[in-house]
Amino acid sequence: MAALLAAVLMAVLAVVVPAGSAQAARSFPEEGKPLLGAVLEWGEDTAGGFSERLRASPAIFGHDIAFPFRAAEENDIRGFLEQSAGQGAHVMLTVRPAVPLDQVTADAAAAFAGEVRRLQGDFNGQLLIRFAPDMNASWVEWGQQPGDYRLAFRAVTAAFRDAGASYVMVWEPYLGKDYPFDRNRNAPGPGTEGFSLLDTNGDGAWNGSDKAYEPYFPGDDAVDWVGLTAYHDDTAGGAAVNTVPRTGELQEMLTASGGENFYGTYAAGLDKPFMLQTSAFYSPSSGGAAEGEIKNGWWDQVLGVAASPDFALTGAVVWDERTSTRDTGVASIDWRLTGNAGIADAAHTRLEKSPVLTGPVTDVSSGPGFVRSNTLSGAAAWTVGAALIILLVALWQLPARLSAVTAWGYSDPSGRDSRVDLLRGLAIVFVVVNHLGMVSLFQLLTQEAVGFVSGAELFVLFSGLVVGMVYGPRAKDDFGTVVDLTSRRAGKLYVTALVVLVGVFLLSLLPFFRTEALTTFVDQGTGGAGHDGAGRTYDLYAGMESLFQFPVPAQVLPAILLLQFGPWQFNVMGLYVVLLLASPLILAALNRGKTVWVLAASLAVYAVGTVTRFRLLPSQFEDSFPLLVWQVLFVIGLAAGFHRRGIVAWLSAHTWVVAACTALAFAFAFMSWGNPYLANGFDVRLAIIPDTAYRAMYDLFFGRTYLAPGRLLNVLVLVVAAYAFLTAYWKPVQRALGWFLVPLGRATLYVFIMHVVLIAVIANISVLQQENILINTLAYAVVLGLLWVMVRTRFLFKIIPT
Repeated sequence: MAALLAAVLMAVLAVVVPAGSAQAARSFPEEGKPLLGAVLEWGEDTAGGFSERLRASPAIFGHDIAFPFRAAEENDIRGFLEQSAGQGAHVMLTVRPAVPLDQVTADAAAAFAGEVRRLQGDFNGQLLIRFAPDMNASWVEWGQQPGDYRLAFRAVTAAFRDAGASYVMVWEPYLGKDYPFDRNRNAPGPGTEGFSLLDTNGDGAWNGSDKAYEPYFPGDDAVDWVGLTAYHDDTAGGAAVNTVPRTGELQEMLTASGGENFYGTYAAGLDKPFMLQTSAFYSPSSGGAAEGEIKNGWWDQVLGVAASPDFALTGAVVWDERTSTRDTGVASIDWRLTGNAGIADAAHTRLEKSPVLTGPVTDVSSGPGFVRSNTLSGAAAWTVGAALIILLVALWQLPARLSAVTAWGYSDPSGRDSRVDLLRGLAIVFVVVNHLGMVSLFQLLTQEAVGFVSGAELFVLFSGLVVGMVYGPRAKDDFGTVVDLTSRRAGKLYVTALVVLVGVFLLSLLPFFRTEALTTFVDQGTGGAGHDGAGRTYDLYAGMESLFQFPVPAQVLPAILLLQFGPWQFNVMGLYVVLLLASPLILAALNRGKTVWVLAASLAVYAVGTVTRFRLLPSQFEDSFPLLVWQVLFVIGLAAGFHRRGIVAWLSAHTWVVAACTALAFAFAFMSWGNPYLANGFDVRLAIIPDTAYRAMYDLFFGRTYLAPGRLLNVLVLVVAAYAFLTAYWKPVQRALGWFLVPLGRATLYVFIMHVVLIAVIANISVLQQENILINTLAYAVVLGLLWVMVRTRFLFKIIPT
């Protein structure tokens, strides 16, 4: 059982006018007053948290849903609808296309609408369908493709109109202040029909002088409500800065951004209800204006706009009630209105004096609260914890109690440590499974199922460990040879990284071959950009096409040489090259008996890196594996490999340390199973900590990008515990898994390189993109078996590093 990190289901609480039909929903409330809502992550405390802190009940809940519909989401959606009915609320489904827009056909839309209607059951509230929001932005996969977007939106509208009268179509672009942002790689090029739609002023260029909303409007007959995502955020996507809202800032956004008067054109001009989705940027660690000044000031503007006769068609106000990070984890951001009790009280006072209404707006369901079928809580969850304790005690006592078990211990006449090879093999399997990204049963084992640890941390740690084991004994007497060998290997890996970088780029030029899995990165909301980054798409080769210009821009070739481009699945190679080049100096210090000083210096650099987020290099790997931070794993591994025999002997004499590490590893695993981000419909979580508290704990102590202290400790105790387990139970493990994992572990770099090729192949097999768990699980078995065969037959070993 494991509860794993997965794509974040971002829930949207919004408020809309109660209505009995789609036509009625096109008008705002009879009282002429907008209603209040908030964007939240849907979870156990979605209803109570916001209502209690702001003392105002939301009138609609919202939930993300993929197009096409994914069966794994069914349980969550049913629970979401039940929870909404219990609050007397309407709902809004934010539909995020998981396929290219040109695949959103009439038939596909009809099938999707049918699934939604089936899940709706006897829910008697209104359903707002917000299809592909922020379509004018560059960071969503469906962004900046106006022709395809219009057709897709109209197809979805037609499908829901056929499905019934309780559905309302919402069209919501992103504020066009900085339009066209960084351009989406799927945006149409010059000379195409799509480009002519983007070039609204007909000057042959697409830039800030073109309208930000007009190209994407699907038509008056296809849209019931219009909305705009507009935040107070003066960062323009750059460094965090806390600023007080300017007087009239929100009104200016609604009437004079993106080269258009959004409210005047699309709400007042077409007589459609208007929904404002908003929040105010505040970063606690960034100095500047105080949180109260920022949020109370923006809240005043929001309520002022909602009550103004100039914006009389305002039907809903939606506040983003969440936290996130930005700049690859550099700054934490608190978007919440209710995160601070004083601010929440002030907001409540202003709300009471405003004409804005809150829920409930439908009949309140009196049924029992919904509990996910794949969530264990209360006694069931703690029973799992008790079972872990029993297992831990049994594993610890069996070798001492049963002579037969004692014979299972590790013995290997060769000088190579097969236990390390097996653990390296396990780490590379984790990497391959997570990088291929298919929904499968394998994810239940590889996505933080053994604690707050991924394959990446183990891969880096064991890379250092092997360097210490292989080159450590030679560093004292033959230092020159060590420098030569490590430099040559680093050079070979650097050339390999360049070949992969350029090869993927050339492959992306083939019109019939899909390479988006390698050339773009779709944020799942669990990385450095935080929860609000979910769905954003980043072009990893942006600007490299200028290689075909003459003359070639001066900055392109240095960017290639510095590995500023390349597949995200391969970027850790740059980190490894740098650390390998530095390894002889570290080994020299270890040979001089300076191990304590080496580790102290490494930890000090790690601390500086986590606090300052300083980048030494412009290379892409610094986004995911900051050098100053991740070096600590490599250096610890290097020192452990250098002193391996002494460390093993010391641990054998101090078994209480091994026992403590094993107990901690079990405790971390138990805690990680409480993660609310589930991998798929087969995943199970333990509801031992409320969702919001869990996320706060995770971000503070177990964040991945900057190796939060809890994660670093988890990696180290897990390796000690796993090594001890293999020492005691080697023979049965070797028979069950060793035959497969040990060969992979002895050729981890080869497997790592070859898995990039397999990612490209799998991305072009359509049946594997349908998220069929059983088919994908079989595909994973085939991929891992193929890699094992390639290793056993030494396929291309003379060319590809092992």
